[in-house]
Amino acid sequence: MNGLGDRIFSIEQATDLIIQNKGIGKPKFNDINASFQEIFTQKLNDSEEVKFSKHANQRLESRNINLSEEQVSRLNQGVLMARDKNINESLVMMDNLAFIVNIKNNTVVTALESNDESNVFTNIDGAVIV
Repeated sequence: MNGLGDRIFSIEQATDLIIQNKGIGKPKFNDINASFQEIFTQKLNDSEEVKFSKHANQRLESRNINLSEEQVSRLNQGVLMARDKNINESLVMMDNLAFIVNIKNNTVVTALESNDESNVFTNIDGAVIV
């Protein structure tokens, strides 16, 4: 006997019993046939939206740049496109705005408008226009 009152013949049966007894929800990826690529893609799609560094927030505020939900969505799309191309530090251009984004950390490092004096971007290895 296993202390649970029933015989357990597989790890799956044991897991199901524990989940049922503790009221824990089923694992998100319980399909034994799910490929690594499917799980990886799902995790990427579930990742949180782009974050803004303290510096980027200061730049947005000082330049009176207010992003709409649609613009944030487009910025996230740009980050995904950069990630697909294995870019590490990207210039993401959208409308009249430019963002330097650390792709690995999913973080906007700085932001500016196209009418700013500084139009030179350094330490990037790719650019995305959305």
